[in-house]
Amino acid sequence: MSTKLSALSNLQQRLIVGVLGAALFIGGIIFSEWTFFILFLGLTVLGTLEFYRLAGTVGIRANKVYGTLMAASIFIVFFLVDKEYMPTELLYLFLPALFLIFVLELYRKEPQPFTNIAFTILGILYIAIPFSLLQLLGYLQGEYRWQPILGLLLLIWSSDTGAYIAGKNFGKNKLFERISPGKTWEGWIGGTVLTVLVSWLLSMFFLDLELYQWVGVAIIVSVFGVLGDLVESLLKRSLGVKDSGTLLPGHGGILDRFDSLVMVVPFIVAFLKTF
Repeated sequence: MSTKLSALSNLQQRLIVGVLGAALFIGGIIFSEWTFFILFLGLTVLGTLEFYRLAGTVGIRANKVYGTLMAASIFIVFFLVDKEYMPTELLYLFLPALFLIFVLELYRKEPQPFTNIAFTILGILYIAIPFSLLQLLGYLQGEYRWQPILGLLLLIWSSDTGAYIAGKNFGKNKLFERISPGKTWEGWIGGTVLTVLVSWLLSMFFLDLELYQWVGVAIIVSVFGVLGDLVESLLKRSLGVKDSGTLLPGHGGILDRFDSLVMVVPFIVAFLKTF
């Protein structure tokens, strides 16, 4: 399959992988909480490994085994707590588990222990925490509801689509040329307008959130989604790589596809839990 895809143009690869990926994600999110759990647990593991692999390209020796186990464990425990299979107090166990990273570095005999420890923790913070918090959106009403999660993804896709269309047709003023020369203020405005319009439509059909909540989520996506994209571009530029990985032909890696999601989720959870 990968050989056949590699023979296609980049646009064809993006289209095929995009359609198949969207079908997989929509189906996995809607079908049940268990398919959602399996889907995003896989993304958490693959994304964390991808992060540590990127760090390794410049000689950083993060403790990828322990870091990946920690990332998977955090995601699993969040799910079990949300399902009320385990008490919330179990989350406190991650505090000593996190500090074990410092102790384990004593036995690795690797150079640059400060850097290794920092990047091990950063991989957990950047990947596992947002994906784990995403589960909270599905349990805002006590039992699993797929509408807030799918709605968030639709808003992110709307933001990207609106920014692409507006930027291609009207883009002149650079948004952040030092990091991403292709992004423009006109594209950002177009993405914001489409995202807010889609949030209004979602409020008519996805009734788990009220109109003001959907609009609030749309504004967060419009602002912090593009910042997440810029942050990931900044990280890649600092490492001298174009894509975070090659797992998704035509789309790059896990971090390339979910850079906006990992940035917006903490802000959205804080907004919905507070207001």
